[in-house]
Amino acid sequence: MTDSKLLSSLSKLGFSMLEPDEDVDVHETLARVVKEYDTRLWEGFPVLLANAAENYQFDLEQVEKQLTKKEQKLRFHHLILLSGSLYSFYHLSFPWWNRLKKKLTGEDKTLLRKWRNFLAHNKTLEFKDVKLNPERLKGLFELYFEKKAEKDKQRIAKYEELSLEYALSQIFSPKQKELFKKRLEGLPFTKTEKEYYSRRVKKKLVALANSELHSLSKKLLEL
Repeated sequence: MTDSKLLSSLSKLGFSMLEPDEDVDVHETLARVVKEYDTRLWEGFPVLLANAAENYQFDLEQVEKQLTKKEQKLRFHHLILLSGSLYSFYHLSFPWWNRLKKKLTGEDKTLLRKWRNFLAHNKTLEFKDVKLNPERLKGLFELYFEKKAEKDKQRIAKYEELSLEYALSQIFSPKQKELFKKRLEGLPFTKTEKEYYSRRVKKKLVALANSELHSLSKKLLEL
């Protein structure tokens, strides 16, 4: 049975079952997945490796050191090859995987090509007594990239929002910035706000909208 602590760590590595609330030991987590006899987790292993490589400093040798049985080490090796075949299927390249490929045996490379072909034709992937569903493998991986794309999009939007907020703070006082946003959102002004906006804020906006001033500012910043 997979315990909640492991599931929490897995969530941080992109296999969202529970929301994590503490730091994850990436080597211990990956080793636990290898030891757990749970095909659901093994089908998500390529996701875990991809996320571990992107967000955490991890070393495959450190994972292997936590695997005490020969069977576990062999399973870990197969799961890495499985991940590599999936990355190859999607034409993805990771620095750690590119380094590892150079050390693979001819037998390993043959297995990679075989499994990539199986993924392309939705044929069950097998090693030892393990059978993995190619559609679930691809489905989990595609879901990971969809979430990653959305997360990256939100990160960019947040950066742009903070960048605009900083720029506004360099030009407008807090009160002026408040009126700027109020006008932008189409909210009504009081009589006092309308007069203040016209006397102070609008003049700055006219200057900011001047294309020649904008061009000169860019030139000065490049000097």
